[in-house]
Amino acid sequence: MNINVYTESTPNPATMKFIVNKLLINGSVDFATKEAAEKSPFAKELFKFSFVNGVFFASNFVTVTKFENDSWDDLMPILKEFVKGAVESELKVQDEEQAEQGDFEGTDTEVKIQQILNDYVRPAVEQDGGAITYKSFEEGVVTVELRGSCSGCPSSTVTLKSGIENLLKRMVPEVTEVVSEAL
Repeated sequence: MNINVYTESTPNPATMKFIVNKLLINGSVDFATKEAAEKSPFAKELFKFSFVNGVFFASNFVTVTKFENDSWDDLMPILKEFVKGAVESELKVQDEEQAEQGDFEGTDTEVKIQQILNDYVRPAVEQDGGAITYKSFEEGVVTVELRGSCSGCPSSTVTLKSGIENLLKRMVPEVTEVVSEAL
């Protein structure tokens, strides 16, 4: 299979999305630090580049977060070539497959919240090179975790409050607020 890699910017100027024409992982996985990447041969190799500050994988893409003083104009050709080679040589995203949980658990309200996040929010967040994970629902407050390009993105607070919170409040009357768990 001939691997094609193309790039897409994300709302986070420090993060670029590298999309390939092959499934890399079912679900998503975030490596915010070099140490976290120890169980991922692919992420470990990416962190060998001095400009890589974070790596996130979901379905057919990897988002790379760079340090502020580096320029995407210089880095994109290097990373495109690396990602193409890594995918062609079948470098694994994870040593052992740890697929994210697909079944929702909890009360009827919690299951409804998770279903909405999965069906409506996750695809939009993944478009921007990120991921959202449901954490908890207590006393009207939904706690989620934002990863990938969403982590540290200037517009993620706006997305969380005006987008996700409004959607959940409208569809699940028990929801009063949505907050993001700090990583």
